[in-house]
Amino acid sequence: MTDPMSETEAIVDPTRRLSPVVRLAPAKLNLTLAVIARRDDGYHSLHSVFVPLGLADRLSLAVASGSRDTLHVTGADVGPADDNLLLRAITGAREAVGGNWSGGPGPAPALAVRLDKRIPVAAGLGGGSSDAAAAVDGSLEAWAAELEAETQLRLAARLGSDVPFFLAGGPALVEGRGERVARLDGLHGTPGVLLVTPAVPVSTADVFAAFDAIRSHGDGATRMTSMHLAEELRAKLSAADLVARAGAMTVANDLLPATAMVVPALVPFRRALSRLLTRPVGLSGSGPTLWALYASEVEAADAAEMVRTALYDARLAAPGTSPPFVTATVIQTGHQQGSVP
Repeated sequence: MTDPMSETEAIVDPTRRLSPVVRLAPAKLNLTLAVIARRDDGYHSLHSVFVPLGLADRLSLAVASGSRDTLHVTGADVGPADDNLLLRAITGAREAVGGNWSGGPGPAPALAVRLDKRIPVAAGLGGGSSDAAAAVDGSLEAWAAELEAETQLRLAARLGSDVPFFLAGGPALVEGRGERVARLDGLHGTPGVLLVTPAVPVSTADVFAAFDAIRSHGDGATRMTSMHLAEELRAKLSAADLVARAGAMTVANDLLPATAMVVPALVPFRRALSRLLTRPVGLSGSGPTLWALYASEVEAADAAEMVRTALYDARLAAPGTSPPFVTATVIQTGHQQGSVP
């Protein structure tokens, strides 16, 4: 005779979960980035419009039999596992949960994590921060635990400046050093995006150090463009109208001169790419990823093929010792960190 209590425990006890929890961790794009000022804590106050992309890493989390969280990575090299932000995110989530999970009052069990790394590393696309946010969300489901939204936001802010954005689940205005996030739900349609990431990893810290060396705050025009775009995306803006504003957005990044100091070869490459595509090309965050907007993913895919052909034919020379990462994707307006069927 089956013990009904055993059936209940099988449902609520995450240590007996039969299938892993799966999350997608999307890349982000900075459509604008205004640096307001350097803060007393050494960080910088920003005004930036972020959007999530269809390009995403894939995480799989399962309760492990051991005593330590483990990470297995396929795809791009993310460096030593012990230093990975994703594992620190799981540790932080476990500490925040305490004994308040279905198997408590002891601490939540160790997790075995598999990461399919599709987003380039150190590219200005927020891949590591997105992985961390997805790890927090996925670990809570794996443990059958919950955290209040404010607690998750505080944990995300401690993990990194970009992490809170990935809890928002859509386009957002990001202010402060990244801890103030306001959803912008007015974008209609799915604009295509071409991404070109030269094989020259850029340190965000180095770029901000270069920024501080040449100025104390950003360009007021960049902030005005960022504020105007945020207002339009808060109200209503079609994909076509967003693409039409690309000329203003691609120059609305106060880190452009600083990144050019850190990676001088990026300047002629960006110009050459813009000439090839016959449209404006922007820089995401501190770079080195360059981007261009299109009306659809199909058009962006055609542009990606054009870039690959030009690189192969040596009509376009990219910095770095290996070919750049080139892909077409879309701007997402919905939550991309949900479970995967």
